[in-house]
Amino acid sequence: MAISWRGGLMGGGFDLRDEPWVPVRLVSGESVRVGFRGLFRRAHEIEDLQLPVAPAASGLMRILAAMTTRIAQHEGVRLDDEDTAEEIPQWYALRRAVLGAGRFDPDAVDAYFDEQVPAGRFDLFDAERPFLQDPRLVQECVDGQGRPNPSGVNKLVMGRPTGVNGAVLFGHFTDGDPVPVAAAEAVWHLIAQLYFGPSGQCTPRRITQSRAGSGDAGPLRKSISYFPWAPDLFTTMVLAVPAPGQYEPDEADACPWEEQELPDPLGPCPALSWPCRVLTGRFRHAALLVPSADRTEVTDAYITWSTHEAALQTRDPFLILDRRRDGGLQAREADTSRALWRDVDALLLMDSAQDASRPLALEGLPDALRSRLRVRAYGFDQDGQQKDSGWFQATTPLVLQWQQEADAEMAAHVERCHRAAEDAGERLEFAAKVAWKLATDVNADASGKVKLDQRKPGPWAAAAAARYWPEAEREFWQLVTPGQTSARPQPVFVNAALAALDAAVGTVNRADIRVARARSRARAILRGLLQAPAAA
Repeated sequence: MAISWRGGLMGGGFDLRDEPWVPVRLVSGESVRVGFRGLFRRAHEIEDLQLPVAPAASGLMRILAAMTTRIAQHEGVRLDDEDTAEEIPQWYALRRAVLGAGRFDPDAVDAYFDEQVPAGRFDLFDAERPFLQDPRLVQECVDGQGRPNPSGVNKLVMGRPTGVNGAVLFGHFTDGDPVPVAAAEAVWHLIAQLYFGPSGQCTPRRITQSRAGSGDAGPLRKSISYFPWAPDLFTTMVLAVPAPGQYEPDEADACPWEEQELPDPLGPCPALSWPCRVLTGRFRHAALLVPSADRTEVTDAYITWSTHEAALQTRDPFLILDRRRDGGLQAREADTSRALWRDVDALLLMDSAQDASRPLALEGLPDALRSRLRVRAYGFDQDGQQKDSGWFQATTPLVLQWQQEADAEMAAHVERCHRAAEDAGERLEFAAKVAWKLATDVNADASGKVKLDQRKPGPWAAAAAARYWPEAEREFWQLVTPGQTSARPQPVFVNAALAALDAAVGTVNRADIRVARARSRARAILRGLLQAPAAA
């Protein structure tokens, strides 16, 4: 009986080409699971991904976009063709022709998965080149006595606690009694770790005489990604392929599962070439999954650093970049308390019309498709090191038909509505803090300038915000409809803020003369927005 390098029985593995590990919803409404092959062959029949782990879906979309460049073609010319990429209009014409076919060519799908990529590269538990993993870790992640030193399956699974102080997001698990995870689900968390993994202390990896035990954060850590989302997954994946204009093509461009050799953890990082290394070549972690004897579960995992070289800089095609005060740009961070509609203006306006750069993936969309496109957001609210607060996904209505280059009037109206909502929300927070200060501090002057203590904001600001933002969202979507572009949005959001303030103060407290005066002062602060020139 053959023994594998992991000390387990050599089995049939877990082939991601055909094992049903990606949950999807078909256009018919049926929920099924498919492998890579079925996903591409049936992409035109699939309406949506249904991965319950949003950071995994965010990473998977980048992986699928990379694969799409190898599979999608028209008259023998693929989307990753370097000659076509030299002329952006030609590349857009090629993309239109690919979209016109309405589906991926089944022969091209099989050719990629069966012929163009070496055997075993899509096997989750392959002995030599397991998918997105480094088999050397079993020899390199060892303790002082040279014994295997895995990280634990809880370290792999996003949302499980690790160590003593790990936060529990989903379920209750301990390092002392780890629960195996199904192989299909382990793939989701493997992808999430590579794109969103933490920085700082990790399982030590011995390559030289030293056992380095710290690493850098994943390339998407604490980010929110935005994808053009079509009624079918075929169109969605083709549109997810970044146009080559911002990136440098390279004959050596390859995805990790296509590379001839495993990466050199002590060598320089390969150039971030278009299309695949931009999408799949920026990992800062290395991982290795330990399977159960029957290859249906993952019982343990190694997760460590993959390189200590400085990360090469490139622009991720799915992120909004906000301009900092120093003039530089930084990726907009995910925030579980911030609803997606508050980003809509940044998705519609050209860069020259705002202090943000919309995702490159939303540039150059086919005019014929705009009226059918939504925006899907996948976010992971994290700090820059170890803390994970929560993930989310959200989808807009059909807003991309209002992009500035397609409908400048509607784009400007959306921006006005968004600005009015944000101004009212910001003023509400200030007004509620002033009201609390006046109501509770006997030394505060109700007729003069109020000095706030930011360490003691009081409960009214949070309560008012919780009431205001859901109502603001409802008002926003009612305002941003064709035919409403002449409406003045400021009064609508000021009224919503006034109602939220009253609800936060409460009816019982208003009988107190100090509370009544504080409420009156706060309402005057909010009404002041209606006199501001920007409210017109």
